Amino acid sequence: MHVQEWLDTVPPAAVYALVGLVIGLESLGIPLPGEIILVSAALLSSQHAGINPVVLGACASLGAVVGDSVGYAIGRKGGRPLLTWLGNKFPRHFSEGHVATAERSFEKWGMWAVFFGRFVALLRIFAGPLAGVLRMPYWKFLIANVLGGIIWAGGTTAVIYYVGIVAESWLKRFSWLGLVLAVLIGLTSMLVLKRRAAKATAQMQAAEPETVPAAAD
Repeated sequence: MHVQEWLDTVPPAAVYALVGLVIGLESLGIPLPGEIILVSAALLSSQHAGINPVVLGACASLGAVVGDSVGYAIGRKGGRPLLTWLGNKFPRHFSEGHVATAERSFEKWGMWAVFFGRFVALLRIFAGPLAGVLRMPYWKFLIANVLGGIIWAGGTTAVIYYVGIVAESWLKRFSWLGLVLAVLIGLTSMLVLKRRAAKATAQMQAAEPETVPAAAD
């Protein structure tokens, strides 16, 4: 079943809860399609009188901020071993190259890496835990977290909602294109990050000293 069609079968309160929960878990560090769920729900709100876009945006923002904060706390407590554990559990998302790429972003941009990371698919799962591991001052993290969460979640909801209102009749027939667009944006950002991660991994391997074999007796 199409994601939006499935959302249309559940009560508005469940839609709010689902959006907040998925985005919260994604922000916490669990790879989930938060952006796709948010876009689908925002499109649904433009065609479903029972779903309030303001409440939807607030729930999405709350999930983003709370999830990132929990991820920060877990990262601060778990430290580097946590990244190793995540790399073993989710090698496609928390590989050494991905971590190295995200870490360089934090070193270069500081709190702005948290803010702008909200708009990049894979960086959303890194921002909270990595900020905690790197022991970024919490007040800096919180400011960037709140601003990024509200602007990303609220802005996405508003844009998709108003697009849905303007093109309601068209979207009733072709609303799946909104999801396709969201997937393409997510895949593009993932490919860019993967390319940077592969480059970072190659640089790390090149920087490692070569092991000199012991001379035979």
